[in-house]
Amino acid sequence: MKSGALLKEKINRHQPTFGVMATFHFWPGLVEIAMNAGLDYLIIDLEHLTHAPEMVADACAIGRRENFPILIRPASAEFTTVRLAMDLGPCGLLIPYVQTPAMMDEIRDAVYMKPRGRRRPGGPGNLWVKDYNYSTWKKEFEDDLIILPQIESKIGLENVDAIANHPVTTAIAIGPYDLSADLGVCWQPDSPELTGAIDRIRQAGKAAGKNMWMIGDGPSLTKKGFTFLCLTEPIMFLAASLGQLVQRTRSNGPAEPAPSIPLP
Repeated sequence: MKSGALLKEKINRHQPTFGVMATFHFWPGLVEIAMNAGLDYLIIDLEHLTHAPEMVADACAIGRRENFPILIRPASAEFTTVRLAMDLGPCGLLIPYVQTPAMMDEIRDAVYMKPRGRRRPGGPGNLWVKDYNYSTWKKEFEDDLIILPQIESKIGLENVDAIANHPVTTAIAIGPYDLSADLGVCWQPDSPELTGAIDRIRQAGKAAGKNMWMIGDGPSLTKKGFTFLCLTEPIMFLAASLGQLVQRTRSNGPAEPAPSIPLP
């Protein structure tokens, strides 16, 4: 899939790569908004809310036609959940709460067809390829698939080196809010426990020759050398922007865009 190949090249070259994650509200028009804004990718979040599968599949199809990367975050790392997310046609997955190498093996089995995995293709995803020979699936989709395992627990942190080194891992990722809760510092973003954990995850990625996906304030994270970023959740950004606009209008001051408000 060309969109996956384009995104993977940016990730691996550590080029500035910015996206958003749609959690609270999603519609296919958001793809066009993201593209026009100059973003590099969009993640449709199915972990916390369920968006209509047909609508998600339509958005993935738009991404394939326009060579704009659309990823999905499934509800869990469980085999069937991951397989069904794949059937919708994304170019990759952000997978929550990955804790062990065995979970990575299960993810591999869910995203790859035999002989590398156990996936059984179906649904809208069958429109990805021009024919159904395995060599076509491998070349046109599997070879460019993006898998981002999120470290969100102490167990995941303990196993981060093996997770980062797993062959199916494209870049190591983090769920900072859940990880902070598991570390006992919920939500204390500047706590030594959390900042140390973030550095630990980042170093594991570097040792494996892989980038790190991070969510947060874009300008401050780019100053720290992060290149693969999720800048915000669009509805949270809209809420913050509207609040700031109202406040400035009531005080007769100039309205300015609100800063990015990330969804941990």
